[in-house]
Amino acid sequence: MKKNIAAAIEEEEIQTEESQVPAFGYELIREVLLNDILGKDSNQILYWAGKQLARKFPLNGEQEVVAFFQNAGWGHLEIIKFSKTEMELSLTGEIISRRLDLHPDCHFQLEAGFLAEQFTLQKKFLSESTEEIKRRAKKVTFTIQWDPRDPI
Repeated sequence: MKKNIAAAIEEEEIQTEESQVPAFGYELIREVLLNDILGKDSNQILYWAGKQLARKFPLNGEQEVVAFFQNAGWGHLEIIKFSKTEMELSLTGEIISRRLDLHPDCHFQLEAGFLAEQFTLQKKFLSESTEEIKRRAKKVTFTIQWDPRDPI
């Protein structure tokens, strides 16, 4: 039986207080190894992989999504705008700033796919997510869109 995601996150916080993964180790896997393995299709594959992760870790509401990003070490996610058919979120933090500085061709398709599927599951409408990298501001903006006429 799957653990409640909030309980799993809390348990993980307790276990990792003393053992942090260095940003360099994360970058080696994310920016070097995965891109080498996946090649020119890495954007599409990582978007799909993000959707798969969301299916394995379904969350209840926007605040759990924000907490998931923080606990996964993906950065600080903040809701900027919300309407009937669209949501805009901003991803910032030290890890984001570092990735943008050190890896000019980095992308955030894993996170975009994760967000798209989370909101498909939560809103019950097919959702898509796009990313916009804002290098000067050291942040990534995600726009998630769904169509109420396209239920799942």
